[in-house]
Amino acid sequence: MRIHIATDHAGLEFSQTLQRHLAEAGHEVIDHGPAEYDALDDYPSFCINAAQAVARDQRAGTEALGVVFGGSGNGEQIAANKVAGIRAALVWNESTAELAREHNNANVISIGARQHTVEEAIAFIDRFIATPFPGDERHVRRVAQLGEYETTGLIAGKDIDPRD
Repeated sequence: MRIHIATDHAGLEFSQTLQRHLAEAGHEVIDHGPAEYDALDDYPSFCINAAQAVARDQRAGTEALGVVFGGSGNGEQIAANKVAGIRAALVWNESTAELAREHNNANVISIGARQHTVEEAIAFIDRFIATPFPGDERHVRRVAQLGEYETTGLIAGKDIDPRD
């Protein structure tokens, strides 16, 4: 599987360790930066680039997921979720990593590098990658509603206030 990774300065060491782990597990890892430590770097472009690559790969039929890191993981999740077709989930344990796939068909996860050990992050990522989206009707319906809103601003049959 192709795994796109991005971080900021807070997650750079994590990212390098996790890239090695994923490559050793047989995944194709694509690093979207940064390449070196800069305490003043800005995570949005790195995370958006990784998310765009996941979305592009999935549209092309390539099996791909993404992992983004930062101090808390919050900003990185927000950045990834700005990309059409991305469902990025903040994960903080193996259960949330699994549920992100099972219930939300998440295609990107975000992890707070200052919140977890590298070993914990590896466990979260491995669980995320290993968990398939089972396609239960209720989850398919909900994911489709999110996609519909993302593209049209509406959800058919649901009461959604018009966009401003």
